[in-house]
Amino acid sequence: MELIFLGTSSALPTTKRNHSAIALKAFGEVMLFDCGEGTQRQMARIKLSPMKVDHIFITHLHGDHFLGLPGMIQSMAFRGRKNPLYIYGPEGMIKTVEHIKNLGYYALSFPIHVHEIKKGTILQTEEYLIECCPTHHSVLNLAYSVEEKRSPKFLREKAIELGLKPGPDFGKLQKGIPVEVNGVLITPDQVLGKERKGRRIVYSGDTKPCSEMVEFATNADVLIHESTYESSQETKALENGHSTTTHAARIAKEADVSELILTHISTRYRDIDSLSREARHIFNKVIMAEDFMTIDVKHHEN
Repeated sequence: MELIFLGTSSALPTTKRNHSAIALKAFGEVMLFDCGEGTQRQMARIKLSPMKVDHIFITHLHGDHFLGLPGMIQSMAFRGRKNPLYIYGPEGMIKTVEHIKNLGYYALSFPIHVHEIKKGTILQTEEYLIECCPTHHSVLNLAYSVEEKRSPKFLREKAIELGLKPGPDFGKLQKGIPVEVNGVLITPDQVLGKERKGRRIVYSGDTKPCSEMVEFATNADVLIHESTYESSQETKALENGHSTTTHAARIAKEADVSELILTHISTRYRDIDSLSREARHIFNKVIMAEDFMTIDVKHHEN
C-alpha cells in the first residue's frame, strides 16, 4: 500500500502545493481520494496514469476537492477509455457529475457510476474494505477508511500432521474451502491461525475536531488529517469548520493511531516546521504532507 500526495494545500493552490488529492496504489489498482483542480497534471508529473484509476472518493463538494474531475473525465474520454469509472461522494454528487458530463463538447466513451453515500461500508472485495463516516465541516464531509483484508496464517505443520500434502489442497483451505483426505473432512478452522488485522488508512477530508473522527480512526496505521491552521488560529479554524495542528494531534492520540500525516495546509504558512512542532508536543509520530510525497504504509500491532 503506497500513498502519494498529489495536492496538500487548502482552498488555493501555491507554487509548491496543489489542491487536495491523494492517490493510493494498492490491490493492483490506483484509487483517488479527492480530485482538486490540476490533479491530472500532478499525476502526469510523476508518471501516474489516470487511466489506471477506477475508483474516486470525494470527501465534500467544495471546489478545491473536486474541480479536477471535469478535466480528468474529459482526458480519459480523449484517450479512449472504455472501462467504467466509479465515483463516490456525499449527497449532491450525482447532480454534480451530471453537470460535468454535459460541460463543453466531447464524446464520453465510458460509463460513469456515481454513488451518493452516507455512512458505513461502501465498497468491499476479497482484498479490502472501504468505509465512510460523516464529520463536522461547513458542508457535509465524509471521512474515508481503507482496510486491507489479511488472511489468517496457514498452519503448514498442522496441515501435514492431519495427512495433507503440499499442493492444491493447501490453497483450498486457505480460501476457506474444506477438503477430504482419506475419507476425513478437513475444515479451514483446523489449519488456520487467529484472524489478523490488515493495514488501515483513514483520511479525514475537511473537518473540525469531533468525537466521530476519533472513533472512526481508532487503531488506524495511518491517519491523514487536515490541519489548516496553527493553534493560535483555533477560533478561526472552528468558525470555518477546520482543524488546527493540535486538534489533529489530539485526535491521533485519542484514537491511538500509529502515524499522523498533516495535510490541507493554509497558504499563509511558509514555515511548516513550526506546524509539525506544535503537533509533536501532543503526538510523537507526525509527518507534514508535501506534494509528491510518497508513504509506504506499514502495519503496526496495537
